[in-house]
Amino acid sequence: MSTITFEDFQKLDLRIGTIESAERVEGADKLLKLEVSLGSESRTLVAGVAESYRPEELPGKQIVVLVNLEPKTLRGVESNGMLFAAVADGKPVLLQPDKEVPAGTKVS
Repeated sequence: MSTITFEDFQKLDLRIGTIESAERVEGADKLLKLEVSLGSESRTLVAGVAESYRPEELPGKQIVVLVNLEPKTLRGVESNGMLFAAVADGKPVLLQPDKEVPAGTKVS
């Protein structure tokens, strides 16, 4: 396993986001389009979590988001960040705080 420096780690801007809405991405079995509140702003994320989560069960859930990742277009939808998930039995499991915190809270 390769390592990174502490300075490299500090470049990551990780925040708690609250999912406001979720919908399937047309033509993609694994992708969901999420609208996520980060407190002072909302972001669109495209995430490969549709095998584990139905869109209707996600609003209100809090997740860990990498917010300073350059945007990427997936299936015609621009994603402005990346959520964090563990993979158990080949399926994603969202990383979530164990208590609700304000959207936009910095993760360190």
